[in-house]
Amino acid sequence: MTDRIKLGISSCLLGEPVRYDGGHKLDRYLKDTLGHYFEYVPVCPEVECGLGTPRESMHLEGEPGELRLITSRTRIDLTGRMLSWAERRARELESEKLHGFIFKSNSPSSGMERVKVIDAKGMPRKTGVGLFAGVFINHFPLLPVEEEGRLHDPGLRENFIERIFALKRWRETVEQGRKTSLLIAFHSRHKLQMMAHCPRCATEMGRLVARASEMPSDALFEGYEKMLLEGLRLKATVKKNTNVLQHIMGYFKHQLTADEKLELLEAIERYYKEYLPLVVPLALLKHYVRKYDQTYLKEQSYLDPHPVELQLRNHV
Repeated sequence: MTDRIKLGISSCLLGEPVRYDGGHKLDRYLKDTLGHYFEYVPVCPEVECGLGTPRESMHLEGEPGELRLITSRTRIDLTGRMLSWAERRARELESEKLHGFIFKSNSPSSGMERVKVIDAKGMPRKTGVGLFAGVFINHFPLLPVEEEGRLHDPGLRENFIERIFALKRWRETVEQGRKTSLLIAFHSRHKLQMMAHCPRCATEMGRLVARASEMPSDALFEGYEKMLLEGLRLKATVKKNTNVLQHIMGYFKHQLTADEKLELLEAIERYYKEYLPLVVPLALLKHYVRKYDQTYLKEQSYLDPHPVELQLRNHV
């Protein structure tokens, strides 16, 4: 992929001075590292709905499903204003064809989870969702979304970015036409990747593809996309990855020498015991894929689901 992938992001994370105090929350990893691959569409709910910078701070009050956005000192209720803007902005963002969104954590407008809410007794609880984030997620229920704080976790970061690149490949496939042959080819390339996230989903998607001739193309492709994106939300665990690694090894049972087989088994076992990162057994497998010219495995997205330069599989 040569084009950068379009992603929504909270403006302050790119260094824009839009915070209530006139500051920002620049995240260098998001701007400088991921910025090589993503084209960001910045969004600041407070500024875009007409509030100035700097401005009075605000917070959420109430109970789940009935949250109110209240200014901290003057106690002005901005809920209606924010929700009205958020609904309109979500509709506008449809034309951007975003592949995901990175929200600012703890924000009463953009926090994705565990946002502070003041209850009826005046006690703070980490139970809220920012008003804009809630509207966006409801409007785009399948899109990958994350907070910048959670992206500091290597596993969550890898999962989020993997989903974005998978969605990019899926949309590029759909743009060629909703043809059964293209769906079969896509599923074949992504089967092992799905097995690493959700073996049950991989099986169900295979059954759906097998019934492709019995279904209208729109229903077929929409159903497959839903399974794809919901399945990839589940993290690829050490146990599931190990099962996939062993499955791939089975393709070489008549080709590997005794020493090669032993070396690969040791690498997989050490990964399973969390002594080595996933990149180690994968490097061996990719070497054997080239050496023994395994055509089917060469096409597998599991071996390279995202740019190797991001080093997302180097953590233990």
